[in-house]
Amino acid sequence: MHRVLPLKVHYYGTPVVLVSSANPDGTTNVAPMSSAWWLGQHAVLGLAASSRTTQNMLRTGEAVLNLASADLVGHVDRLALLSGSPELSPHKRDTGYRYEPRKFEVAGLTPEPSDLIAPDRVVECPIQLECHVSSHYPIDPDSPGALAIHVRVLRAHVDDAVRLPGSDHIDPKAWDPLIMKFCDFFGDSQPLIPSRLAAGWRMPGRLGDRRSCARSS
Repeated sequence: MHRVLPLKVHYYGTPVVLVSSANPDGTTNVAPMSSAWWLGQHAVLGLAASSRTTQNMLRTGEAVLNLASADLVGHVDRLALLSGSPELSPHKRDTGYRYEPRKFEVAGLTPEPSDLIAPDRVVECPIQLECHVSSHYPIDPDSPGALAIHVRVLRAHVDDAVRLPGSDHIDPKAWDPLIMKFCDFFGDSQPLIPSRLAAGWRMPGRLGDRRSCARSS
């Protein structure tokens, strides 16, 4: 039986992307997100207009989309409630975010210079896409707090471990993306670890709440 529900969250399952962008001081900010999809050599990202990542991307026109594999879930989770901006919105403060300028170090990730743009790539991510910002616009004109940002892929870096041998393609059997599903982490369709983001957002049925269900971000 189907029921009509006033759903508040529509995170049905999308890949986790670590977006690296150049800060005004030349350092690289890295932040997780999962509102992303691709078509051809283009991607569309959904980001908060006030975030450091968004501000960096719109100022420089550059970003690296580092696609995280499921085995990086612990590293990604350590980034979940960190902000690259010293000025936090009331919503972020209430959710449990804190300012952290050393995100790579805190998450146990390694920066690596990009070929064509300023922000560093994330060594541990098997797929790294250097991108140029093409355009952006408010997702809801009546509430401009979130933006849709269009980017064009300039160069793709692919680890041999997920490359289809002898080709220019990803091996779908070797590539196990980290998936964000309703603020929790999944890999190979299985729940992984309890998510800090799910806890911060007070998501019902999260993995960390065994009374409801057995889940992260």
